[in-house]
Amino acid sequence: MFILAISPGHGSEAVRWKEVLASGIDGLMLREKQMEAGPLLDLVRRVQDLAPQMELWVNARLDVALAAGCGLHAPENYPEVTSGLLSLSQPLHSENQIPNRVNCQQLLLGPIFSVPGKGTPWGVERLHQALDGLPIGARTLALGGIAPTNSKVLRHPRLDGIAVIRALTDAPEPLRVVDAFRQSWT
Repeated sequence: MFILAISPGHGSEAVRWKEVLASGIDGLMLREKQMEAGPLLDLVRRVQDLAPQMELWVNARLDVALAAGCGLHAPENYPEVTSGLLSLSQPLHSENQIPNRVNCQQLLLGPIFSVPGKGTPWGVERLHQALDGLPIGARTLALGGIAPTNSKVLRHPRLDGIAVIRALTDAPEPLRVVDAFRQSWT
């Protein structure tokens, strides 16, 4: 099970980052839309110093991803990125987007469960149907309202793991949350 933590967009609180990075996650996506390129690159480099083996993605900032040598998460309607330029992650909000995602190394499917402001949730059945139709290749992660209490029902041979925001960043002890996710997946 791959666990990708996504920053909630509240800037960089050093103590909190250390807790999340030390929680046992496999990757981190920095989704800090309000940050300018320079401060965001500084944050990326701090994360790289704190967790040099951590898989790292930057949301919507090709310049920062290239400068830091990490992956880019290209959100909906992001300009096309040259194939092979860097590792690419994209959302998959609809099955009709599948043909346009063949060059991705990572896909975030969802929202699976209800999340304020994120539209109608897919639900588990639709997630599994979409996974059945995906070509082999990209890592696939479910996103949206996922908690240790509901993650077990997501399991599917084509689902590599989960992406979470609040489940980790709002938790008083991120390590316990990651342990609970891993236990629920077995």
